[in-house]
Amino acid sequence: MGRAKTIVSWSGGKDSCFACYLALAQGYQVTHLVNLIYREFRRVCFQGTAAHLISRQAEAIGIPLVQRAVPSDMALYEETFKKAVSAQKRRGADSMIFGDIYTQEHRDWIERVCAEVGLTPVLPLWGRAPERIPEEFIEAGFVAMVISAKADIFGEEWLGREVDRQFLADLKRLAPRGEVDVCGERGEYHTLVLDGPLFSKRMEVSVGTRTQRNGYWFLDIPICSLKSK
Repeated sequence: MGRAKTIVSWSGGKDSCFACYLALAQGYQVTHLVNLIYREFRRVCFQGTAAHLISRQAEAIGIPLVQRAVPSDMALYEETFKKAVSAQKRRGADSMIFGDIYTQEHRDWIERVCAEVGLTPVLPLWGRAPERIPEEFIEAGFVAMVISAKADIFGEEWLGREVDRQFLADLKRLAPRGEVDVCGERGEYHTLVLDGPLFSKRMEVSVGTRTQRNGYWFLDIPICSLKSK
């Protein structure tokens, strides 16, 4: 018999996607992806992915999406998050999956908030060797591309790159200088997953303009279509 129903803290990037994949392999029954966006910009909080791309991604995967907007005042982020996940708890969820790897501050927040709403946190990536996680992600058959990156570390040419072995090799050349974690755990870069074993359809996207704001490069993706596999 499978485990109880669970939901996923979903960014659309490689870590939340891989955590979901591993949790499903462990027997968790994932009912919904939970995603928070900035109300003003219609982009995912912290990652910057356009909200409509997350909707298309959830459709490609086949798991329902719960997307909630957060005001520009980030003091309301936690309140919005709690409301969204509490609604899912009332519908039967008893746990929530997160893609965090080693940042203790993030885990402390997760454990506190989950305790306050009555959910058990599930962190499939926690404690795994950071240098192995993106390799395992690739080996599992996932395809992801870079959609934002810190401008003081990366040039705009990194945007749109596929997360493959050449990408990881290039990252590791920066890692010894302490500038970048290969997983991007400190927010160095963010990704959008386009295909993989979770997906019933693959996402095909067009690469648009590259812009810099608030210390990050962002990639615009004006067109996204779903294709049969």
